[in-house]
Amino acid sequence: MPEKTTTHERRSRQRVPVRVPVKVRHEGCEHAGLTRDLSSSGIFLYSESEVKAGSKLELVIMLPPGLGMGPGGWTLCEASVVRVRESEGKGMGIAATIDRIELLPEIS
Repeated sequence: MPEKTTTHERRSRQRVPVRVPVKVRHEGCEHAGLTRDLSSSGIFLYSESEVKAGSKLELVIMLPPGLGMGPGGWTLCEASVVRVRESEGKGMGIAATIDRIELLPEIS
């Protein structure tokens, strides 16, 4: 009989697979990135940014509507890096908790 393994989920909210461009600001530098998944409390993205666990990031993301996170649109997020891993061909894989989300005003 196969042995059951238990995984401990540390996320407080279910992540949704979403691939949208993101601007990553860290220590005065700005890099482009691409999300893999996100929720109202966390994000996983790929970027060329050299960051370490514990780093603080500013993220500018165009959230699509229908994610359960409001109407969508340009959003500024402050995030704390939880872990970083090398990701072949995609830069660094960055997992972060979202500390603050602010919907940016539309420019007309």
